[in-house]
Amino acid sequence: MPTGRRRLPPLNALRAFEAAARHGSFRDAAAELGVTHGAISRHVRLLEDWLGPPGLFRRLNRRVVLTPTGAALLADTGAALDRLAAAAERHRARRGAPAPAVLRVNALATFSLRWLLPRLAGFRDRHPEIEVRLTTSNEPVDALREPYDVVIRGGPDTFYGFTARQFLTERRLPACSPALLDRLPLAEVPDLRHHTLLHASSLPRIWAGWLAAAGAPGLEPAASLTFDHFYLTLQAALDGLGVAMGPSALIAADVAAGRLVTPFPDVSLPSRAYHAYRPESQAGDPVAEAFCAWLEERGETAARP
Repeated sequence: MPTGRRRLPPLNALRAFEAAARHGSFRDAAAELGVTHGAISRHVRLLEDWLGPPGLFRRLNRRVVLTPTGAALLADTGAALDRLAAAAERHRARRGAPAPAVLRVNALATFSLRWLLPRLAGFRDRHPEIEVRLTTSNEPVDALREPYDVVIRGGPDTFYGFTARQFLTERRLPACSPALLDRLPLAEVPDLRHHTLLHASSLPRIWAGWLAAAGAPGLEPAASLTFDHFYLTLQAALDGLGVAMGPSALIAADVAAGRLVTPFPDVSLPSRAYHAYRPESQAGDPVAEAFCAWLEERGETAARP
C-alpha cells in the first residue's frame, strides 16, 4: 500500500473546474453544484494558481472555452471523478442501497459538446435511474481500449461484433457570426476572397469541396486559420474570427439563437450520419436500448423544419 503523501490539487476546485468545462459556463456549473457563480470562478482561479500557467479557460462574455491544457486536464479529471463515483456506488451497494444503472457512452468530442450535452438533461429527467458516463474520443469503434455500452460515430460503418443504429443526419455549409458580416458582407460566393476561412486539421479538404460545389474552385481567401480540434473551429466562428464549415446539426441551436448565420444555405455538402454502435453481445440491454431510442427521438426532432 502506498505510504507517500499524494500531492493533490484542491478537490472542490477540481469539481468546479469539471462542471464548468462540461457546461462551458461558470453560471451553469454553479447551478449544478448549488453554489454561486463567484464561488465557481474562485475555485477555478485557485486551481489555475495551484497548477501554474498556462490557464485552463479562455473567458469570453457569457461563456468559457477550454484551452488545450484545460481540455487535457478535463479528460483526466472526468475519468478520476468517474472512478470516485464508482467507488461510492460500490460502498452503497455493500450497505444495501440501490445503485443507479450505469451506461457507458463514448462519443466524438465536438458532437458531445455541441449536440449531446445540451440535451442530456432531458434524458436524465426521463430516466433518473440511469447514470450516463460520457467519454470522448475520435478512435474507431473497434480500436477503443475500454468497453462501452454505446459508441457514437459517423457511419454507416461495419464493425465486427457491433450493430449500428442511425439517429441523426446533417449537411455541412459555411457559417459565421452576424458581427463578421456587419464588417465584411457576404452577398455572393466570390466575396469569400475577402474573408478568413477556418479549417479543422481533421477535415483538410472540406472547404475545397464546398467551393467546387459552389462554382468557385480555386478561390483564394484573404487568410486561413487551422485548428487541431473541430470544436475550436466552430468556436472561432462564434468569436468572429472567420467563416467555418458548420455541420448543420451541431450549429442549429446557434443559428436559431442568432449567434451564427449561414450566408449560403442553398449550397451544402453531404456528411456522414451519426450512428449509435452497440456490442452484439449486449443486444438485449434495456438501459442501452432506452438511450438509443432517446437519441432517435431527439434526432427526429432536430430534423423537423
